[in-house]
Amino acid sequence: SHTIGIGHCQFVTNRLYNFTGKGDQDPSMDPFYLANLKQFKCKTPTDNTTILEMDPGSFRTFDKHYYTNLVKRRGLFTSDASLLTDSTALSYVNEILNGPLENFYSEFAASMLKMIQVEVKTGTAGEIRKVCSKVNS
Repeated sequence: SHTIGIGHCQFVTNRLYNFTGKGDQDPSMDPFYLANLKQFKCKTPTDNTTILEMDPGSFRTFDKHYYTNLVKRRGLFTSDASLLTDSTALSYVNEILNGPLENFYSEFAASMLKMIQVEVKTGTAGEIRKVCSKVNS
């Protein structure tokens, strides 16, 4: 969940300016949100320094507001938008959004415990992505 924290324009400019390589925008984004990002934040496709709130209006608060934005098609990253196109993920989003805050906290804690169990690959067994949104080529 991108409920807290920031991102940078360089990781979303393709959604704003060149989604399919034809100078277009990501049609899965809310048009108002997209226009707002272009007008006030990522004003050019080459901006790689401007900071963006991952959960606008609540980026410093650990809460469910991210999911409210998400169902309004205001997820910042492509990975956020993909949660709305997968039926299992969308069901989970709605469950969290419509359930009590305590359920969100419990689910988040459980997911962090699962992440702790992921074994770190070292040496040539793994790699660190040069760009977090893309697999190295």
